[in-house]
Amino acid sequence: MSAPMLLSPESLIKIDKAIAKYPADQKQSAVMAALTIAQDEKGWLSHETMDCVASYLGMPPIAVYEVASFYTMYDLKPVGRCKLSICTNLPCALLGANVAAQHLKSKLGIGFGETTADGAFTLKESECMGACGDAPVLIRNNKHMLCAMTADKLDKLIEELK
Repeated sequence: MSAPMLLSPESLIKIDKAIAKYPADQKQSAVMAALTIAQDEKGWLSHETMDCVASYLGMPPIAVYEVASFYTMYDLKPVGRCKLSICTNLPCALLGANVAAQHLKSKLGIGFGETTADGAFTLKESECMGACGDAPVLIRNNKHMLCAMTADKLDKLIEELK
């Protein structure tokens, strides 16, 4: 089986749409979109999946690994059903992100980069999400931003997601 066939035809169509946004000789520019599409399908980015993306975009695998390992939204190992990424950069920290992060760690019984034993939650520390005025900011499963996360709001979120 060739590397691109590791992704579904539906994912390859989505990647083709992302590639079409760039000049024909610049399809590598779609690497972030392709990684997001691949992760949405597979749940995380294995070396095999990243190799598939590299092959499809005509890139050296190391170039894809560099992108995937740099950005915190990409998961290089399996994650829980609900991935909670909390920004701990200075503006969020000044507005309570470190307190919120400690509350999540205590509530879930895990640290950053860990997954609960039941596979329900993974907690990640994240870089700036561009919503400093709404700090502390948390993103659920890379798609849903939650703002001004107090201990009460975090408790409610955990209960809703269980």
